[in-house]
Amino acid sequence: MQLGSWYLGNNRSTFTIWAPLMQQVALHIVAPEDKLIPMRQDKQGCWSVTVDAAPGTRYFYQYNEETADRPDPASQLQSQGVHQTSEVVDHNAFSWADDSWNSIPLEQMVIYELHVGTFTSEGTFEAIIPRLSELKELGVNAIEIMPIAQFPGERNWGYDGVFPYAVQNSYGGVNGLKQLVDACHQAGIAVVLDVVYNHLGPEGNYLWGLGTYFTEKYKTPWGSAINYDDAYSDGVRLYFVQNALYWMRYFHIDALRLDAVHAIYDFGAMHILQELADATTQLSQEQGRKFYLIAESDLNDPRIIRSSIVGGYGIDAQWSDDFHHVLHTVLTDENRGYYEDFGEFSQLEKVYRDSYAYTWDYSHFRKRYHGSNPTDCLPNQFVVFSQNHDQVGNRMLGDRLSTLISFEAQKLAAAAVILSPYVPMLFMGEEYGETNPFLYFVSHSDPSLIEGVREGRKKEFADFYALGETPDPQSVETFERSKLQWHKRHEGKHKTLWSFYQALLKLRKEVPALLEACLDRNNFEVSSQLEEKLIKLRYWYKNSQVLCLLNFNRDIVQITITLPPGTWKKSLDSADTRWGGTGSILPEMIPTERDSTVPQQQFIICPQSVVVYISE
Repeated sequence: MQLGSWYLGNNRSTFTIWAPLMQQVALHIVAPEDKLIPMRQDKQGCWSVTVDAAPGTRYFYQYNEETADRPDPASQLQSQGVHQTSEVVDHNAFSWADDSWNSIPLEQMVIYELHVGTFTSEGTFEAIIPRLSELKELGVNAIEIMPIAQFPGERNWGYDGVFPYAVQNSYGGVNGLKQLVDACHQAGIAVVLDVVYNHLGPEGNYLWGLGTYFTEKYKTPWGSAINYDDAYSDGVRLYFVQNALYWMRYFHIDALRLDAVHAIYDFGAMHILQELADATTQLSQEQGRKFYLIAESDLNDPRIIRSSIVGGYGIDAQWSDDFHHVLHTVLTDENRGYYEDFGEFSQLEKVYRDSYAYTWDYSHFRKRYHGSNPTDCLPNQFVVFSQNHDQVGNRMLGDRLSTLISFEAQKLAAAAVILSPYVPMLFMGEEYGETNPFLYFVSHSDPSLIEGVREGRKKEFADFYALGETPDPQSVETFERSKLQWHKRHEGKHKTLWSFYQALLKLRKEVPALLEACLDRNNFEVSSQLEEKLIKLRYWYKNSQVLCLLNFNRDIVQITITLPPGTWKKSLDSADTRWGGTGSILPEMIPTERDSTVPQQQFIICPQSVVVYISE
């Protein structure tokens, strides 16, 4: 049984809602003509009815003979906002042009996270399309869209969504999203959609009234937990599993990023994440192309990405927050809040080698041991980044790395991510050093809720900032300040940084040893010089070898390295004048002996720089 309204053709539609605790449910069609139609309940608690209703029909539900109208919790379109009518959608009306699309393997992805409302001045799906060629030119082949499930008002990060099936009306609705995905696929770009299965927002959340979708057994940072393992949880699980498949099947989404799965509580024998993974695998087999699930989790628990055969949940990949936190603290020296657990240079070597910094190590911030060893998992199961919406937007002033560290350090941060053995993700604007902040913003209508959000943000920053005024999240100005300044990518050092990102991504795509590192931990080695603050990455695959030296020291570092036999050619040096540096002092070519005596090579590396040598 498919939840929501579904157009069957010939001006007929079926309407289904899972509400096992209701005694009566009626369909209230508002337009094109007003009529109230009783619905019938089956043994599983689903109420349904099939009636004359063409696409665009606007409707509500009424419960237990009440006259109050409520939108469909599985509505696919709320064109008038979260409190108004739901609408019938005809998914067959859109003509797709991506029949030959077969997605992109996870290990080859370069992900670019964006927020629809601030990515362009227009803030719509349609406005993104002309920018796809620039992303492709940069080297991006996958975009990750922050949540677009219908939220209240027109400004929101998307994590306050209350209609998981409805596409945000102010962004362009159902057809707008389909047009964007279709254009992405024609441009050779995969689409990752951020979805939220751990909570719903407070305003317009009509699931609360049904009495089965939430449980008081657990608490999340956003209130009561979604009911995945209590009484009546079967329909709740169906609701969210169907939602995941809905985006893949009807919108051709290639992958879902599952928000904060550590706030999903399920102690049943079949975890909801495993059920999602199994359903996604089945859809992949049916469709003949692979769909992916990528989790966000702060548990450092590899069970999330391990196969169900060995007791895992079978999620394809997860974000590595540890990688970000270590890199950020090494570059900025920040140590407040959760950053107090990071900053040791040895941790940087560890996240390159082991993916997590905490693998059952004591966390002073958590005041307990944290994490587990994930080295039985492949490198391509970890997504890494130097910035993302959380790590920028959850700073009080929304300040990006471009305003916190030097230009040389920005290039170093880019190389640290892109030359890692993991799947790299960029946050919109970082590729040219965007200076506008990315702030937290909402557009609620309830004054008490607005004040609660304001106070909540201030408390959230208490661990990080002692002074300063938090920007008003309800203000239109806060939203406008967060928009990208696209013209900067053509100016001065911004242009140089963009070209540097492009060069790094080209290396990652074209050099076999870098490309294959994602697939086997035995194809690379990591070492560090702790006192010098230098990381050495060496990759190999068949005849391809790569040496990356990343100097995080603010001074020149002089080291001696034993190189494997071969002729090593310098491919990239961020200290070169072409990259805005002061000039490289390293040789272009390093010939070494092809006999049993392997010579040592002395390297003099500029402050906060990266150099790449390739031997083929």
